[in-house]
Amino acid sequence: MLNPANSLSLLRAPLALLFLSESVLIRAIAVVLAMVTDCVDGYLARRFQYTSRIGAVLDPIMDKFFVFFVFSIFIYENTLLPSQAILMISRDLALCIFALFLVVRNDWKAYRCRAVRWGKITTAMQFSVIICLTLKVQLPNLLYWAFAAFGLLVLIELLVSYKKNFEKEA
Repeated sequence: MLNPANSLSLLRAPLALLFLSESVLIRAIAVVLAMVTDCVDGYLARRFQYTSRIGAVLDPIMDKFFVFFVFSIFIYENTLLPSQAILMISRDLALCIFALFLVVRNDWKAYRCRAVRWGKITTAMQFSVIICLTLKVQLPNLLYWAFAAFGLLVLIELLVSYKKNFEKEA
């Protein structure tokens, strides 16, 4: 379990804790390092065949931990409104809806977790917004609504992928 790729994923937890510091520089470094570890862990897993079901689950969990922790700090500091944070986690809500769909269909154990294009785009946008908020850049409210659209696109992509896999098995 503790191969280099998974170790990099786990590193995002202490990086999130750096947001307890009020230093803009420390926070900015934490975001950049979180972004780098998010890119490099996947590369290492594929390049050196460290891929595993644990890694496929651990990476997005650590992404979510980092993002949710940072959002909580920003909400506490009144840098981010709770409604804006909810819009920014629309993708995660879509994933929960898809997971519930898999449970209802009794396909949870057979489903192979993998990244989806719109999910990756959403993660990149979340990190970009976190950098902007860290640097005290004001963002238009419309940007937060884009996350809701991306969440819907994630759900559609997952359902289309599920349908293609289901048709192959039939």
